[in-house]
Amino acid sequence: MLWSYDGQVKRYVTQMMRLLSNFPVMDGRGNIKQVPVTYGNISRQVGHILKDNSENKLPSAPRISVYITDLQLDRNRLTDSTHTHKVNIRERKFDEETQSYTTEQGPGYTVERLIPTPYTLKCNADLWTSNTDQKLQLLEQMLVWFNPSLEIQTTDNFVDWTSITVVDLDNVNFSNNSIPVGVDSEIDVATMSFTIPIYISTPAKVKKMGVITNIITSIHDESRGNIEDGVTAPELNAYDDSLYSGASDEDGSRIARSSLSDNQVNVNYNQYSIFVSDGVAQLVERGRVGVRSWDEVIEVHPGEYVPWAARIFINNYDVDSIFVGTFSINDGDPRMIHIDWDVDSLPSDTPLMGKTGMDYIIDPTDYNPTSIKYPGLRILILEDLGSPDNTSGPTAWKNNNGSDPVAGANDILEWTGSEWITVFDSSEFVGDVVYSTNLNTGEQYKYFNGEWTLSVDGEYPIGTWRIDLQ
Repeated sequence: MLWSYDGQVKRYVTQMMRLLSNFPVMDGRGNIKQVPVTYGNISRQVGHILKDNSENKLPSAPRISVYITDLQLDRNRLTDSTHTHKVNIRERKFDEETQSYTTEQGPGYTVERLIPTPYTLKCNADLWTSNTDQKLQLLEQMLVWFNPSLEIQTTDNFVDWTSITVVDLDNVNFSNNSIPVGVDSEIDVATMSFTIPIYISTPAKVKKMGVITNIITSIHDESRGNIEDGVTAPELNAYDDSLYSGASDEDGSRIARSSLSDNQVNVNYNQYSIFVSDGVAQLVERGRVGVRSWDEVIEVHPGEYVPWAARIFINNYDVDSIFVGTFSINDGDPRMIHIDWDVDSLPSDTPLMGKTGMDYIIDPTDYNPTSIKYPGLRILILEDLGSPDNTSGPTAWKNNNGSDPVAGANDILEWTGSEWITVFDSSEFVGDVVYSTNLNTGEQYKYFNGEWTLSVDGEYPIGTWRIDLQ
């Protein structure tokens, strides 16, 4: 074991000295003065030195001396010596320029503490006084505090689980004549005996805090080997010259890659789903949206939270891609985060009759498109337009030949220069999902389950999302 010393017993004795400090006495002239406290019992040699090697000089009094009389292992408080307790802590961010702590989060750490060893520490405090009145003054001020014991704290360290203990007063010897104070008896000494249950701790292991925030496993995939084959493919691939699907090289090391195949499972911290709507994400717990604060997730993640630098990743299983965006917690409501999506992470628009995207989203029942019409204009309509049984539709939407276009809500129409044609018929759509970007606003939409929504909007279950801090 490497050398280590933390002065633990010394701190207990120091606290005992502080506990007995600053008690005053009044002399015969009515002057009040504080009684000093020193460490160590007064031997005959030390007593002689205090008197300057002269029998004509009395030791200074009043004074209090504190010293250890016994230190024994307390077997009644012994527990499992192999027990390790972990505590996660996060510092506040320190500003080097101002040399002060800010209100933002700083680095996090995990402290692993071994169970401490219990001991019983016994101390004496000798009260040196020049007369009985001084002794009584000190005793009267001190004895009232031990009812039945007095609590002391050796450190203010948050992770020191042994910092607080108690001091028990065992006995008071009113006059101790065994202490050598010289040939004469001008000095009167009273002795107070104390018992302190203490712990002596081994050094703790401090490391940067980390929790499992993302797990990717191919436990359901037997395509790369199974028990019957006698092959564990992921293990063997660690030594292969070629990679298997779902792995990649990083700095010369073989690591798992976040593939979105159906055989893989992605598990995130604390098992929350999220609900995304119009650039805002909220946590989902047991079907309830927005009942949890994002602070609960942020605080346990490794790294530092920086608004608009923290990132969120959401798996899009529709087209095997990942939505990526930066986010910031809502200042007024920490249950919401606002997300700025990276447009490069959005899926490609679905070609519709050789072209992608749309120019406007319009309610045809209360809008005149005449001012915006040009050949190639595409419009997503929110309500039905025209009817096969009605030939007298709105003039603004008529074709050049006077006929009325007929389309349903959620269809996309294109103006050819002479007539409206349907490039996307929602009533006949049989695919999985269609993506189309509103070129007027830059927002991407998707058609899924009979409705158009923002492409990222929806509920994402456990394991389909994760966050990454700085």
